[in-house]
Amino acid sequence: MTSDSSFGTDRRTFVKMASAATISMGAGARAYALAWMEEQKPKKIYPNRWVYVGLSFKTDEHVNEVRQIAHTAFEHGLTAMVLSGMDRISLGSPEYLERLRKVKTIADQYRLEIIPSGFNTGYGGAILDHNKNLAEGMLVKDSLFVVRDGEAGFVADSPAKLQNGDFEQFQGDRFAAFEKQDEPGKKTFVDTSVFHSGKASLRIENFGDTKAGIARVAQPIRVTPNRCYRVSAWLRTEDVEPASLFSIKAYTPDGRDLSPFEPPAPSPTSGWRQVTTAFNSWYADHIELNFGVFEGVKGKVWVDDVEIEEVGLMNVIRRKGTPLTVQDEASGTVYEEGRDFAPVSDPNLDFQWTHAMPTIRLLPAGSIRNGARLRVSYYHGTTIYNDQTPACPSEPQTYEIWKEQFPLIEKVFSPRRYFLNVDEVRLFNRCEACRGRHMEAAAILGQMTQWLYNQVRAVNPKAEVYVWSDMFDPNHNSVRQYYFVDGSLENTWQYLPRDMGIVTWYFDKRRESLDFFSSRGFRTVAGAYYDADDLKDPEGWLEAMDSTPNASGIMYTTWSSKYKLLAAFGDLVSKRA
Repeated sequence: MTSDSSFGTDRRTFVKMASAATISMGAGARAYALAWMEEQKPKKIYPNRWVYVGLSFKTDEHVNEVRQIAHTAFEHGLTAMVLSGMDRISLGSPEYLERLRKVKTIADQYRLEIIPSGFNTGYGGAILDHNKNLAEGMLVKDSLFVVRDGEAGFVADSPAKLQNGDFEQFQGDRFAAFEKQDEPGKKTFVDTSVFHSGKASLRIENFGDTKAGIARVAQPIRVTPNRCYRVSAWLRTEDVEPASLFSIKAYTPDGRDLSPFEPPAPSPTSGWRQVTTAFNSWYADHIELNFGVFEGVKGKVWVDDVEIEEVGLMNVIRRKGTPLTVQDEASGTVYEEGRDFAPVSDPNLDFQWTHAMPTIRLLPAGSIRNGARLRVSYYHGTTIYNDQTPACPSEPQTYEIWKEQFPLIEKVFSPRRYFLNVDEVRLFNRCEACRGRHMEAAAILGQMTQWLYNQVRAVNPKAEVYVWSDMFDPNHNSVRQYYFVDGSLENTWQYLPRDMGIVTWYFDKRRESLDFFSSRGFRTVAGAYYDADDLKDPEGWLEAMDSTPNASGIMYTTWSSKYKLLAAFGDLVSKRA
């Protein structure tokens, strides 16, 4: 117990005396005294002080990086390293496995616990490394293919068409056909000096004077439900910030943005280059195509030659839960794959939208004739943002792959805890594997998480299990309408075992999230930091955690391997004054 000579007694005793004294104080003095007393309360040092490590261990250099991280973590009071990507362990080469064993030796040397993490369909990369066709599918219904010379090629028959996408029709600084145009002559301009083709382009600037940083144009477009559309635009930039400020969005009448894929951003200053995205119309028969600058800070952007086109069989995925049917438009005859036509696939399956459309090759002994019009239904996958391709949480092979990983993880690490990366699951319950279960989306996600928990306990009955908070938090992503999920994700938390640890990470709602899980008996860990240039984020988390029952720890979370502040973070969480 520390003493304070200016008061002639220990600090704890003085706080008790001050507490009693406040009864006789005036309001102002009482408030000051209570604030001072709050500051004197001992701040908690939480037992779980982790650092997140997102390395692939494809090279020996990654082992050296872990050694440096582990040394810093040990020297500054951290207790564990969370190793991501461990759901790929069965694909590892002997060299990869040897690197993991070296990492385990390093962790033991520095008395750091290893917490393996992985197992998510939202970011389905590990599953897709085993089989790309396990991507979650979005239905395309009755797309038109016409047979010519022994091959059926796609023919667009949707009404989708963008008017004045070349920006050649205008009056002053206002473009014809666009029902919405942000501040013509102030933020959006007709430019007859710089253009990709024709005589004019759309120039966007002066967007950084508001927090939203928005300047765009929009036009209503008729579409056919359950079809796939590709949208492309030619873009030129000058000193823009951020480089990714240009976006193409397709809004449904109820406000859903159906355009998940964000094409690679041009450089801050670049000549004309084409950017391409795509969307599935789902239930919509018309959308608002909206494109321009979002969250822009500065610079100039020129846009020209924007086009929307229906596409067919791009990124088609083939598995039991994503059936493909080929039907004659006139007779209704359903043709058989392998007898009437060759097996269908996309040889360029990359879940992006710049490659050629596959065709359907007819077989000589089949009954499809030249000139036939075919209606083809199938499922395609997609990339969300620029790096997230969701996998199916209902296809049996997904679970077969996962089940193979846990005994291997146990063999290499013998961990005391596991961390399930069930977060940002933005697409599921759209393919037949999901819909055939006749369950609410919340139940599919909840049962998947329960199954993963049970697999951990099957190989290690005493292991603690943690999961990201967002998909189970009504203050975050556990909501009625979420991205491209069909159905409600409300009340998903009810599927969690009560001894599951929850890693909360929504800083702006940290108090609400911590209170929600704590009041239901869950222990919590704060996922903090996220590559900032200071430690205000973890400081805010600690302040909220100090008044949260069952708060048990905090994690230094970096997505870009930014460990510059790891030492200061360790001191912050392990040496709290």
